[in-house]
Amino acid sequence: MRILALDAALARCSVALVQDGVVMASRTVASSRGQQALLAPMLEDVLRALPPGARLEGVAVTVGPGSFTGLRSAIALAHGLAAGQCRVVGVTVAEALQSEIDLSPQPLAGRTLWTAIDSRRARVFLSINGQVRPWQLDALANPDGPVALAGDAAIAVAARLASRGFDVRLTDARLPRIEHVAAVGARRLCAELPPLEAMPLYIDPPEAKLPAGGLRPPPSP
Repeated sequence: MRILALDAALARCSVALVQDGVVMASRTVASSRGQQALLAPMLEDVLRALPPGARLEGVAVTVGPGSFTGLRSAIALAHGLAAGQCRVVGVTVAEALQSEIDLSPQPLAGRTLWTAIDSRRARVFLSINGQVRPWQLDALANPDGPVALAGDAAIAVAARLASRGFDVRLTDARLPRIEHVAAVGARRLCAELPPLEAMPLYIDPPEAKLPAGGLRPPPSP
């Protein structure tokens, strides 16, 4: 299967062309800003590795949690690229990190994986057993047993849990790696995983609210 993978959820942008699990071309830039400007030229470079006349069979893109701008930029680009030629599937940050850990030389060994994503303001988004919700760092849930931590806020969460006497272990997985975004996407395209629409995964409700009286009516002609 020949797929394209895009990621701009956290502090780097990545694009890769992957065929049957082999990375044919990839570009990665460490940046949490300006993803919209970075992604398009990276995509152009990677698509040069597409053989003449060859078509993509799918596009995989990270959907969050993560940067509002990065998520929307990557998802919009994924949909634009796939329009009329192939399917687009979403991949969560937790799924991509889980894929990396599953292939690491240090398996979880009975630990529950917590994926912790920085939400600023001393908060994190915690993904536990497929469920994601926000937590204040000083009011984290109590684990039911030994925990492994992944994500860009893993160190902060591990420190707080360890100070309360819980059994925690840090993994090396901090940011999604594009080959694992592609691997999860390929499994989803083959129906090995449940469907996930390529739409931003927003955990918090929108900060902007409609006025109490609703929107003003349009001006009279």
